[in-house]
Amino acid sequence: MVLPLRSMAGKTIVLWVAAACSLLLFCSSLSGVEAIGVNYGMIGSDLPSPDKVVALYKSRNITDVRLFHPDTSVLEALRGSGLGVVLGTLNEHLAPLASDASFAASWVQSYVQPFAGSVRFRYINAGNEVIPGESAALVLPAMQNLEAALQAAGLSSVPVTTAVATSVLGSSYPPSQGAFSEAALPAVEPIVSFLKSRGTPLLVNVYPYFAYSADPSSVPLDYALLSSSAAVAVTDNGVEYANMFDAILDAVYAAVEKAGGGESLELVVSETGWPSGGGGYGASVENAAAYVNNLVRHVGRGTPRRPGKAVETYIFAIFNENQKPEGVERNFGLFQPDMSEVYHVDFSAASS
Repeated sequence: MVLPLRSMAGKTIVLWVAAACSLLLFCSSLSGVEAIGVNYGMIGSDLPSPDKVVALYKSRNITDVRLFHPDTSVLEALRGSGLGVVLGTLNEHLAPLASDASFAASWVQSYVQPFAGSVRFRYINAGNEVIPGESAALVLPAMQNLEAALQAAGLSSVPVTTAVATSVLGSSYPPSQGAFSEAALPAVEPIVSFLKSRGTPLLVNVYPYFAYSADPSSVPLDYALLSSSAAVAVTDNGVEYANMFDAILDAVYAAVEKAGGGESLELVVSETGWPSGGGGYGASVENAAAYVNNLVRHVGRGTPRRPGKAVETYIFAIFNENQKPEGVERNFGLFQPDMSEVYHVDFSAASS
C-alpha cells in the first residue's frame, strides 16, 4: 500500500465530491453476488504461521486471498484449501521480469508450477501501483514474459494482470468523465489492450478513506462509508451516486473505456479498506467496521455504470502489521496478530 499515491488521488477525487455536497441521495438496490477476498500482508514481526492464517480465512467464510509477493511457506499452506489466490510479484522484480524471459520462466517454475495442481490461482499480478512512475514501462513486458512462461509450463489458464492506484486518473469528475492522466496513459493504454484481448480484468486499489481524510469538511462521512443514511450523492447525467466507492470505480471504468477497453474490460478491486486507528482523521474501529461491512453487503449490486454486475473485491488487510510505517498504515487489519478480531465482519452477507 503506497500512501502518498492514494492521498494524491484522494485529493483529486475530493474536488468533484465537494461539488456534489448539496445533492440528495438516491440508492438503487440491484442483485448480484461475488466472493470477497482479503489481502494477506506480512509486514509484521508477530504474525501467526501460514497454516493458521489459511484456517482463519476458511473459518470466516473468506474465499479468496491476495498475496503481495510469493512466499513458498504460504503457498504450501494454501495447497488443497480451495481458496482463490491472487499472486503478486515484487515491484523490484519487474525489471528482470521485463528484460529476461528466463527470469520469468524461473519465477513461474518456482512459485506457480509446483503449486498449480493444488492451489487455485486466480491471477498473477505483475507489479503494484507503479504507474505512473519510473517503472511504469516495465509492467507490460513483464506481463508478456510471465504469460509466455505460464504458457510454456502448460498453465495458460492462469491470467496475468497488474494493479494500479487511482492516481492513474487525470480526471475523475464527474465519473463519466474519468480519464487516465497524460503521465499514466502511455503505460496504461497498451496494458488495457493486452487485457481486453485476453478477457482479463485490470486490478485497481480503491480507498475512499484517503479522499475523506484529506478533506473531511467537503466529503460527508456517510458517503465515504457506503452508509444507507448518507444525505448526498453525486449526479452525473441523471445517474446518482450514493457512495464514493461506486463513483471512484466508475471513473476508472470510464477511463478504461476511453483508453480502448470498451465495456468488456472488467475491473477487480484489489485493495480497499479503512483504518481502525493510527491517528488519521476518521480512523476508528467504528468507522472501519461500518465501511467494511457495508462494502461486503454492497459489491454484489455492481455500480451505476455496471449495474447488477458484482464487483470482485479484496479487503486490505487480514492483520494489523507492526512493521509498517507508524500511523494508519499499521491499522488496516481485520484481526490482531493473535487472530482476535479488531472488529467483526460478516462475510456471509456477501452471498445473502
